[in-house]
Amino acid sequence: MKGIKTTGLILFLTALSIFTSLLFIGKFQLTEDTFNSFIKNKGIKSEVFIQDISKNVLGKEYDSQFDLSTDIINHLAFANKTHQENQEWDKVIWDKPHNISYELIKPSGIGIVYENKGLFWWLTFGLGIIGALLFILPNVILLGSPGIKNDGIYHSAATNRGWIGVLAFIYLVSFYVLLYFKPDYVVNWTYIVDPISLGLSGNQASQWFLYGFLYCTVMTVMAVRMYIKYRHNKYQLVRTTSVLFFQIGFAFLIPEIMVRFNQPYYDFKNAFPLDYDFFFDWNLNSLLASGNIGIFILVWGLALTLIIVPVLVYFYGKRWYCSWVCGCGGLAETLGDPYRQLSSKKMVAWKIERWLVHGVLVFALLMTVFSLYSYFSGADSLLGIKTKEVEYYYGFLIGAIFAGVIGTGFYPVLGNRTWCRFGCPLAAYMGLVQRFKSRFRITTNGGQCISCGNCSTYCEQGIDVRAYAQKGENIIRASCVGCGICAAVCPRGVLKLENGPEKGRIKSIDIPLGNDIDLMKMMNERNAS
Repeated sequence: MKGIKTTGLILFLTALSIFTSLLFIGKFQLTEDTFNSFIKNKGIKSEVFIQDISKNVLGKEYDSQFDLSTDIINHLAFANKTHQENQEWDKVIWDKPHNISYELIKPSGIGIVYENKGLFWWLTFGLGIIGALLFILPNVILLGSPGIKNDGIYHSAATNRGWIGVLAFIYLVSFYVLLYFKPDYVVNWTYIVDPISLGLSGNQASQWFLYGFLYCTVMTVMAVRMYIKYRHNKYQLVRTTSVLFFQIGFAFLIPEIMVRFNQPYYDFKNAFPLDYDFFFDWNLNSLLASGNIGIFILVWGLALTLIIVPVLVYFYGKRWYCSWVCGCGGLAETLGDPYRQLSSKKMVAWKIERWLVHGVLVFALLMTVFSLYSYFSGADSLLGIKTKEVEYYYGFLIGAIFAGVIGTGFYPVLGNRTWCRFGCPLAAYMGLVQRFKSRFRITTNGGQCISCGNCSTYCEQGIDVRAYAQKGENIIRASCVGCGICAAVCPRGVLKLENGPEKGRIKSIDIPLGNDIDLMKMMNERNAS
């Protein structure tokens, strides 16, 4: 069995190496037809940019996407500087340089990757999937007896911030930086999923289609690991299946197929304020221009946020979304499961968490007020602050840096729920409802607790579950996502996820300390209450 695991690891690392090497191979050549079509579609008026590209770039063969990108961005910067100095503001190209570069490089491929998309898909995704499964599947036998095996988790370089974890952290962060900020560097990666994108939406793959496909692939493979590891716990099996279904179906397939039928790209499970650009003017205009389906999406989005989410949180807690539906939570529970014990349980982390996550929620709500005011009034600013700048900074700081680079890239060093715990505005919104108006709680039986600490160790939300269990106190925390792992790893069945009446849901039990405690008086007071 260990030989099979070793073979799988070698295959996976080989696939990862080939995937990474695609950044540095291939050939590109920007043609006149491609460039003219781009200029026409974008409505570019900069003669300086057009002349420089025509003279120095068109027809030239480049050995990498980096070289072609560098030339395009340099000529773009020179053209914009020239027009700004001459105050020719209508000729300035305001789009992000790397986005302009991506749109020109994508149709310019002529090299080995572009001409062998299927082969390189098998050498990367195909080989990686096979290798990962060979590494995971032997656990069916190696972890044969009931119970969740976490032996040695703090002695592994991969799961305790060792050198393997640090390398994984660097790779993940680098991937997200390229994906969000330098899409022109990952054109070769998009080529290998072009056939799949064409089959679904009829369009060539963008960096976001690449990410969506990779996201679903990783979740599916790591879900196999979840099925094996937690196969004796029905709750975990059903929960894993649920997040897979909603991610692959609602977040990936349905939006892509809708585009094929000239309908808006929309994830029906993505609620505001997690879907932070729902009230941006471009999105509202697009929905209203899409006819009945656009109106339905608009009404559905409002109903989901204002009615469905709080009602379901009242009955089931935020676990119905965070642990059963959300794609961010799904990736955290599958890919991030090996790192869940890294979530800090320190008091300072809890204080930072409360300030950050509610701060992001306030930021999202204020931004939405700005957006709606500008949309209905036609003004471009409120209180002297430009709406577009507020939207840009939220998208950059929260949508890209926090949710993307930090939210997932930091799994190997901060734990798997970094975004959900510290940054998700929807989690903050649902957490307020769960804390003060919900039937959900985790009940504890303090008399059975042996203080092993498994529950606290594996709480991905940084809750010191053992402290509650020792006192027999119900766990009512805004941050709890109801993943149920604390109950799954408890050897004595002390913890239980419940949806009961609100009465008696919150109870705090004092711990007798010192020598001057009147135990009889305390007992009488509890009985009276």
